[in-house]
Amino acid sequence: MRRGAYDLKQREGLREIRADRLAHDVLGRIMTGVDEVETVGIEEVVVAQVGGDEGIAALRDGLRDVVAAGAAADGYAMDRLSAVAVDVAHPGENVRIMPVKDAIEPRCKLEGPGEVFPGWIGDVENAGEGKTLVLGGMAVLTTGRVVAPQEGIVDMSGPGADYTPFSRTCNVVLSFDTAEDLEPHQREACYRIAGLKAAHYLASACKDAAADSVEAYDFPPLAEAMHQHPGLPKVAYMYMLQSQGLLHDTWVYGVDAKRILPTMISPTELMDGAIISGNCVSACDKNNTYVHLNNPVVKSLYEHHGKDLNFVGVIITNENVTLADKKRSSSYAVKLARMLGVDAVVISEEGFGNPDADLIMNCRKSEQAGIKTVLITDEYAGRDGSSQSLADSCPEGDACVTAGNANEIIV
Repeated sequence: MRRGAYDLKQREGLREIRADRLAHDVLGRIMTGVDEVETVGIEEVVVAQVGGDEGIAALRDGLRDVVAAGAAADGYAMDRLSAVAVDVAHPGENVRIMPVKDAIEPRCKLEGPGEVFPGWIGDVENAGEGKTLVLGGMAVLTTGRVVAPQEGIVDMSGPGADYTPFSRTCNVVLSFDTAEDLEPHQREACYRIAGLKAAHYLASACKDAAADSVEAYDFPPLAEAMHQHPGLPKVAYMYMLQSQGLLHDTWVYGVDAKRILPTMISPTELMDGAIISGNCVSACDKNNTYVHLNNPVVKSLYEHHGKDLNFVGVIITNENVTLADKKRSSSYAVKLARMLGVDAVVISEEGFGNPDADLIMNCRKSEQAGIKTVLITDEYAGRDGSSQSLADSCPEGDACVTAGNANEIIV
């Protein structure tokens, strides 16, 4: 959701989500990791799979089955999920979905090694190569009680619809309830695994669809990439991941990001779901799985690659709690940038407050190493915008892209 506080109001005629049809304008994409990415039209396939009341019933049964099988396979016994409801919501409907825990774009592999969401759906082998089917214009939204009422709100129509991209997607909504004795982190794990299984199931049902278009994402070996496009500045993306614990979590190949040292990752691995969200903070301050899959910074850098800059890679780093861990990760991330010999890095922050210190450390150390920085973050500047925006700052941070004031009342 876009940044800003949300004044929850009941609208006349607002109804519960009802699964009555699946929109015919759902599009799909086949994305190939290293070589090319195809875009697929799946209208006929989707209508055939879930059109009408019988189709919706089959969709519900299939999703429940795959959720049950996935839960059992991953050690989360099905009796922990006491209820699973499947609904469908379309753009323009008078529907409010809440509390939304995560959003996932349906994907599955068509060619190449491994499977999407490695460590969860596929094995932990490297992803990011071959061809991946993507159901564009569609999202799986997982909902259910985890911690308090701080998760996302999606209005499919009305003034609130302007503040979430998921008012414009056809949404399969999974509503969960669990056994009462589960701890919040256990509930979150159940919902996370079930959502990924459902997204993979939906994409797999459309494997025979014909492609509408093709998108190619080439990521050559570094020895080759560093010598491409002479004369253009070499730019890397420093991707900060929320990893403070206590349901402020992100997962990389099935590993909790707080346990990693900063490392390099191919941008095409992101597109195959190598990074997923396990984050239960406010919706305006987290990257859901859909955003990780469709990272707009990566897409923008690809668009400018070979024209204005040479995009040489992604450095992922975590956001830590202790000062020692913050120092270690920031120094290591900047060391990787120096080893690459980049001229500049784009740094994006997830969350606010405590992670502002990680952001500023990454900025200051990069600039002191002779690497230009551009920061991307939101602000908490009070409702009138007059308060200090970030919990930390430095003179070197003089190029900053704001994602908005999260204290501002927008509706």
